[in-house]
Amino acid sequence: MSAVGPMPRWLGASELTRLAVTLRGFKKRAPRALKEIRKFAMKEMGTPDVRIDTRLNKAVWAKGIRNVPYRIRVRLSRKRNEDEDSPNKLYTLVTYVPVTTFKNLQTVNVDEN
Repeated sequence: MSAVGPMPRWLGASELTRLAVTLRGFKKRAPRALKEIRKFAMKEMGTPDVRIDTRLNKAVWAKGIRNVPYRIRVRLSRKRNEDEDSPNKLYTLVTYVPVTTFKNLQTVNVDEN
């Protein structure tokens, strides 16, 4: 941590959405999965301002409201907030990373590109 606060950071992680939607009503599954992804990003990055990328939203909703993918690979990017009026200096952008298989994938710190 620097004198200004936490620095920007990038993290690649696999989010297990199956636990979030198990025993949920059909009409609440996709919204609940997005809430759980948002909660995971808040916990990992420590920023209350979490923004979901449109490609991630489309990937969660791709098979409809009922059939949410069991696992989804995401990249969390903690960035500086350009808005002067915002109470939060940093925000987290959650983006979708398409993968063919989830075998041997770990949560890793990734570089900026």
